[in-house]
Amino acid sequence: MAISTEQRILIEQRVTNEAKSLGLAYVLWFFLGGFGAHRFYLGRPRSAALLLLLGPIGLAFMLGKNQVGAFMVIAAGLWLLVDAFLIPGMATAWKNKVRDQMTRAAERSP
Repeated sequence: MAISTEQRILIEQRVTNEAKSLGLAYVLWFFLGGFGAHRFYLGRPRSAALLLLLGPIGLAFMLGKNQVGAFMVIAAGLWLLVDAFLIPGMATAWKNKVRDQMTRAAERSP
């Protein structure tokens, strides 16, 4: 079933309402990035959990004078640096996910 113009407008309004704030995502990245807070906020819980483990575990290994810890901390730092450029794409992906869900729901409804 085709979606009417009214339904499209309502879908886009909902997408706008549920959009993730780039400003907040960058604030979370800057202050809590090592804990993956920006990824949790942008709907990426698995990679956020991995980042959350990578940094603190690496620091713990470093305190134990283990070189693996330094590698883990450097990897987490590089990941955070790359994330600074990926945040806009993650926010757009969130919008597209909401839009797709709403469109499918509108197509199913009579």
